[in-house]
Amino acid sequence: MLNYIWFGMMLIGVIAGIATGNIDAVTQAAIDMAKTAVEIAIGLIGIMALWLGIMKIAEESGLIRLIARGLRPVTVRLFPDVPPDHPAIGSIILNMAANILGLGNAATPLGLKAMEELQELNPKKDTATNAMCTFLAINTSSVQLILPATVVGLMGVVSNQIFITTIIATTLSTVAGIVAVKWLEKWKRFREEA
Repeated sequence: MLNYIWFGMMLIGVIAGIATGNIDAVTQAAIDMAKTAVEIAIGLIGIMALWLGIMKIAEESGLIRLIARGLRPVTVRLFPDVPPDHPAIGSIILNMAANILGLGNAATPLGLKAMEELQELNPKKDTATNAMCTFLAINTSSVQLILPATVVGLMGVVSNQIFITTIIATTLSTVAGIVAVKWLEKWKRFREEA
């Protein structure tokens, strides 16, 4: 479906360019934006390589285990339906740690793994469990203590310029997501039927 939307937008641009006599401007804009897209992609590859390397160092040094140990009491309370020693808790903690460190793209595979493991505990395979909904809310809002690498790469901002606001905004969005999920799961309409 998205391909049709993009194709439609390009077709409208070409038709508008022809109709207004600015087809050269449309062609030049397409070439300029293709160049910009490549420059942004290469810049982001460098930043992601740097942060993934830092993440690997943090993992090898034990920092990730330290963060995981600190998050374990929180995850046990947030996910009461998941046994504390289940592999899903480990994947959830690693996903949260990657998000906290501003590695949203690196957190994606961990999030997918956590959802797969939560699905193993799901008695109704076609319905998301409360734990799955809670994890989705936490994952999408994600508290970040370190400015996301993509923001630094795209905006070129100095991290101390928006550091505090990033922490406040992501903390508030995470709290709002958790409160909404926990509130909605109590409603009869959203309650899981055994």
